[in-house]
Amino acid sequence: MAERIGTKRVVVGAHYGLFDWLSQRFTAVAMAIFTLAVVVQVLFGGPIGYDRWSAIFSQQWMKVLTFITVLALFHHVWVGMRDVWMDYIKPLWVRLSLDVFTIAWLLGCAGWAIQVIWRL
Repeated sequence: MAERIGTKRVVVGAHYGLFDWLSQRFTAVAMAIFTLAVVVQVLFGGPIGYDRWSAIFSQQWMKVLTFITVLALFHHVWVGMRDVWMDYIKPLWVRLSLDVFTIAWLLGCAGWAIQVIWRL
């Protein structure tokens, strides 16, 4: 929302703007790179089965790339959901509750991803 006071425009809000826009683009690029890496390995790696999938994700560089992609995905989701909550949920207590739930859910998913990727 913008309001005019005299001749000056007063901008209100959290002022995330450019940083969030750029972070969503960078996280999207990271996810695209991961997708291309998986597609290339699937297309040029032989027949697809459990053994092939296991071989793709057993390499250390792929585990690291997968985890970086998971983190990028979680940041991408956080920025998007936070913006949706800020734009459409007006009662502060509901918005705060949804923010806390979103953070807890994303942290839980990150813990699960670590367990799956490194088989802890």
